[in-house]
Amino acid sequence: MAIAIVDDTPLNLTLIQALVRKLTPPETEIVTFSQPLEGLQWCASNEPDLLIVDYMMPDINGIDFIRTLRKLYPADSVPILMVTAAHEKEVRYECLRAGANDFLTKPIDRNEFDPRVRTMLSLRESHKRLCRWNDDLREAVIRKTAEIIAREQETVMRLARAAEFRDLETGAHILRMAHYSQLIARRLGLDDELCERILIAAPMHDIGKVGTPDHILLKPARLDDDELEIMRRHARIGHDILTGSDSPMIQMAAEIALSHHEKYDGSGYPDGLAGDAIPLVGRIVAVADVFDALTSPRPYKAAWELERAAAFLREGKGAHFDPACVDAFFDQWDAVLEIRQRFQDE
Repeated sequence: MAIAIVDDTPLNLTLIQALVRKLTPPETEIVTFSQPLEGLQWCASNEPDLLIVDYMMPDINGIDFIRTLRKLYPADSVPILMVTAAHEKEVRYECLRAGANDFLTKPIDRNEFDPRVRTMLSLRESHKRLCRWNDDLREAVIRKTAEIIAREQETVMRLARAAEFRDLETGAHILRMAHYSQLIARRLGLDDELCERILIAAPMHDIGKVGTPDHILLKPARLDDDELEIMRRHARIGHDILTGSDSPMIQMAAEIALSHHEKYDGSGYPDGLAGDAIPLVGRIVAVADVFDALTSPRPYKAAWELERAAAFLREGKGAHFDPACVDAFFDQWDAVLEIRQRFQDE
């Protein structure tokens, strides 16, 4: 522990220091200051476990000293013991209002001094013990939360890979579109936690394709109207697979699965939502998913050139796509190209 004593009278400093020394272990640091401003400067850089301060001092009195210190350390942390003259009753009231925890009157009576100092040091030790316990608890919560998030991420990626094994799309596709989605989200000003959640949830957008028949899912040609109707059911199937979870990440994945094929003008599926009625995450993923699908080869088509795919997105602003999401995507074109380079198809 560290105990600070501030009194402009050297004799008082010596007396109080001796009394404190008899009450504390040998390793306790006891610092004394006859100049209150020096004591205040020390306390600002070194949190004391107990402050004993006189009232009548030059430059700054004890009450102003306490008020200044309480701006640094709240009343439930550093205990303060004020020393005043016996007749200074109003001063004692004022010092308590300023943030002192207790006071002593001069001349100091050891029978009064000892138990009060012991009590304040005991309270300080209890406060520090509680802080350490809170820190340990906070670290444990952080560790457990990180473990839960890691398990959720693993579950999401394994489910996404399960859909990938049935689809003609590649694992690199879900990585690219997920990172494109995160780019858009950041540009739109979403907070870091949501942006990270979108990165993890976006790969689940087509999980509903596990319920699509192989002869439709793997058909190496364009689908007819009946087949297209069956294919479109994957949005609802994906939502039904994921909905009902307590996990915010899985909840977002369910929302993405259901809404990423909606179009801004209301012509999309499965619910024909339009504009802001489409969840923002669905509007974000729509841009990311379509761009990567266009620029990736499929058995039934060649990959589009970047310029052609970019023109398709721009032409679809306000019709297929949310204009703000398209603008956010192209505002970070260099980052888009870097992601495309980093996650190439094998």
